[in-house]
Amino acid sequence: MTQSPEPLEGAPLIAPSSTDHPLYDSVVEACRTVYDPEIPVNIYDLGLIYTVEISDENSVRIAMTLTAPGCPVAGEMPGWVVDAIGPVDGVKDVDVEMVWDPPWGMDMMSDAARLELGFM
Repeated sequence: MTQSPEPLEGAPLIAPSSTDHPLYDSVVEACRTVYDPEIPVNIYDLGLIYTVEISDENSVRIAMTLTAPGCPVAGEMPGWVVDAIGPVDGVKDVDVEMVWDPPWGMDMMSDAARLELGFM
């Protein structure tokens, strides 16, 4: 039985996004059209989207979380993200993975989100 390797010391908990992919900005803008129904800020600026990974074949993989595991829309939010990104011109398909590690924290919000919610 092989054991999975331990994470490297100092390795990021959140995988890097495909920021240099030509579709990246369009995918991020699509993510910004999805809102947590309890918070008047989009899920991207809330920091709920951890990774936007886009393959050479334009398949999009999203790693995201929620503000809390017991969030009432936990079952629906991944579908909302797929519905927002799927129609982006050039996107082949979308897969959304819900992750809980690292847990979401208010420090993951963008400055715009903090301002909107009165934290700045």
